[in-house]
Amino acid sequence: MKLANYVYGQWLEGAGDGIALQDPVTGEELVRVSSEGIDTARALEFARNTGGPALRALGYEGRAALLGAIVEVLSAKRAEYFDIALRNSGSTEADAAFDVDGAIFTLKSYARAGKALGPARHLKEGARVALAKTDAFQGQHFLMPLSGVAVFINAFNFPAWGLWEKAAPALLAGVPVLVKPATPTAWLTQRMVEDVVRAGILPAGALSIVCGSARDLLDHVGECDVVSFTGSADTAARMRTHPNIVARSVRLNIEADSINSAILGPDAQPGTPEFDLAVKEIVREMTIKTGQKCTAIRRVLVPTAASRPLADAVAAKLASYRVGNPKSEGVRVGPLVSRAQQAAALEGLAKLREECETVFGGGGADFAPVDADPAVSAFVQPTLLYCDKGLDARYVHDVEVFGPVATIVPYADTAEAIALARRGRGSLVASVYSGDAAFLAELVPGIADLHGRVMVVDAAVGANHTGHGNVMPSCLHGGPGRAGGGEELGGLRALATYHRRCVVQGGPALLEALSRDAADAALLGS
Repeated sequence: MKLANYVYGQWLEGAGDGIALQDPVTGEELVRVSSEGIDTARALEFARNTGGPALRALGYEGRAALLGAIVEVLSAKRAEYFDIALRNSGSTEADAAFDVDGAIFTLKSYARAGKALGPARHLKEGARVALAKTDAFQGQHFLMPLSGVAVFINAFNFPAWGLWEKAAPALLAGVPVLVKPATPTAWLTQRMVEDVVRAGILPAGALSIVCGSARDLLDHVGECDVVSFTGSADTAARMRTHPNIVARSVRLNIEADSINSAILGPDAQPGTPEFDLAVKEIVREMTIKTGQKCTAIRRVLVPTAASRPLADAVAAKLASYRVGNPKSEGVRVGPLVSRAQQAAALEGLAKLREECETVFGGGGADFAPVDADPAVSAFVQPTLLYCDKGLDARYVHDVEVFGPVATIVPYADTAEAIALARRGRGSLVASVYSGDAAFLAELVPGIADLHGRVMVVDAAVGANHTGHGNVMPSCLHGGPGRAGGGEELGGLRALATYHRRCVVQGGPALLEALSRDAADAALLGS
């Protein structure tokens, strides 16, 4: 079966044989994808000229209702999506829930939040500005929805959530969506789009999908479009310098590589709640989705005295996790999504091992995944490393192994902990396990400008925290520097990406008329 593309209001198969999507456990071919012969310029024009005006005619609360209807469709098909995730991504039930349920939860959040904006069609920002000696001539800032398309070029690890965490604020803003999912796991994204389209929820042109190669898609984006990319820093760099992106100053939002840290404070010694909470979260981040998360813990920064006990505690828990075919009883860690990702992860792990000691795992001769043939499957054994080279280490701070691998790095004092965290050169998230007020007062401001999110966990927070790797729709997702410099989510703040600030200068009657059809932009901060 070849997955159809949905463009200019039509379901179209791409030409040629296409690219095969495979089961990462058995190597079985599942479906094929192709974008050959798809007119991407026409797809974008149809979305701009047909989907955009129809969406923006509804106002914010009307579009919020559409998101609510999408939730109902996806919720009813949840079991089917779990099956696709199992077959195409090798997802355990917990992994599939993380992706599929995360998508549904995010849509619910925006459906609920969007109601607060009411029937308005644009946003008013701040008070009027006097521009003359009398009130005859004034200025008013507005945020106007873009008249273009939100183009999503997404990563393979979250085929469900990756679509809807971006699409929810874009559609709520009144901007149509065209998604190009990562090829290896495009099946789940395509099925969700198909289900929503066939349910007739959205206006024609509001949601499109191109499966397979992006081909010449970026050649046709324009000044009022937004391109959002999640993936490698190398690909992101090429996109930043794409001639059409540069020439037309296309708004580009990027989430790229991230060497995220978990940091234990000096008080997080063995036997304390903070130590135990850190162990639990490190193991969870190494194993959920087999470490294939942009937000996963890659480095664990620990006071020297606690570093070996922490390594022993994490290794002991990892030893109890069964790795293998997610269909087999008791398996908690599945494969990577493809043999190509397995090869990349093993290559990165080999570099890390040049400067690290292996505490647990490593994929030696004694590693055998449950009910799977290593010759055709894509497994990587959860691996914990230990590096005592600190800031002199190279690969630990620069190589992101996109799999179940983390490295413990001891530090001597708070200044060194800050320096090590900053050596990641920009991360999506750092989690800190400490109740030491003096330590936190120095560390958090010391790393905040190079992190999109800092999560602090102490005994009082306990099990109530949302998780190092969990991206909550009400909070910012993104990070500076190496992490791409982009911003997503953050509640209604995300709508700002799909609006353009403009000041209208004129008489009071005009500004009053424009303001009557506007919601207060201050609501974006809620």
